Amino acid sequence: MLDTSAENGSNRRVAALSELVSINSVNPAQAGDRSGPGGERVLAEWLAERTSELGASVILDDVQPNRPNVYAEFPGPGDRTLAVDVHLDTVGVEHMEGDPFHGRVADGRVYGRGSVDTKATFAVLLPILEDVASGIFELDATLLLVGTVGEEAGGLTGAFRFKEWLQEQRRRLDGVIVAEPTNCRPVNGHKGGLGLEITVRGQAVHSSKPELGANAISAGARVATALQAESDRLEEGSPSAMGTGTICVTEIAGGRARNIVPDECRIYADRRLVLGEDPESTYAELRALVASAAAPLSVEIELAYGRWTSAFYTPPESAIVTQIAEASGAEPELATYGTNALAYGDDIDQLVVFGPGSIDQAHQAVEWVEVSELDRADDVYRSWLGRWTNK
Repeated sequence: MLDTSAENGSNRRVAALSELVSINSVNPAQAGDRSGPGGERVLAEWLAERTSELGASVILDDVQPNRPNVYAEFPGPGDRTLAVDVHLDTVGVEHMEGDPFHGRVADGRVYGRGSVDTKATFAVLLPILEDVASGIFELDATLLLVGTVGEEAGGLTGAFRFKEWLQEQRRRLDGVIVAEPTNCRPVNGHKGGLGLEITVRGQAVHSSKPELGANAISAGARVATALQAESDRLEEGSPSAMGTGTICVTEIAGGRARNIVPDECRIYADRRLVLGEDPESTYAELRALVASAAAPLSVEIELAYGRWTSAFYTPPESAIVTQIAEASGAEPELATYGTNALAYGDDIDQLVVFGPGSIDQAHQAVEWVEVSELDRADDVYRSWLGRWTNK
């Protein structure tokens, strides 16, 4: 007789997560000496093989060279399709303590990069799908388990590609959970955003005669000051349910040598958007502000990744938010961080962000998730996906 005890289920989740953490899937943009080149392919292929063994029809969809999304489809009754999007990539590990890929278990926690953000959800779902394959758990609808690349850096490329794939296949989804560490609380909204890639152009001359050139760093400093003033203005505005919009300069670089007046200064600014803010008009206003601050020097302004995203919001009374709230025993809330939900919000009305563990443990030098959180998430997913047939 199959062991369906709570202890056995918890042990399976812990074992799955420990193995998942051991698979390096650092986003290539954040790779370093400790991680090597990074990339999601090894994890994608591992998941493709594992879900195929459990009865899924699996597609590996190359989003970028050597970086595939995974679409694993588990058939269910009727014509409803539910999806769970779990991003495959993790942030970098260069600042981590100990072996970031050990997946050790201690003190009721699983440790390692990706343990909470966000391989924990794969570790919850795989034992459920093992039970489906064994016939002791039954899905109420077709399940599409999706692993996406490029969430931690790169403009949510995997999520936007999955959205494009759905359109190509003319597939409709009746409910989507985007996996993130939410303390097993449904998150029904968060800010959108856009990024400004700014390049100020000056003229290089010998630093002994700066008046003959045009100092791009000085102009860049004026741009940064103007953006800080815009940040102060936004902070003083009337907050929405998501708070106020924000803007922050997160990167600045320039200069060729200590005795050369710099002819270039590069700046990146991160603008977060709340409900009611229009991305297109916001972008136009920021372009004008930056050009004015840099004058008389010329400036090039590009939209990062070629896109912006409006704020994501699903009404708390919607079916999926209500279902997850009832199953988890937690009221829905709005989040401060962004997720892959930004790629889907305009097309899928039954959309929520949910997962075990706390965002406070993500991206840390020591990352971990409580085993009890995995167990709580298991209860919620089983309630949402189907029913026991022989418990």
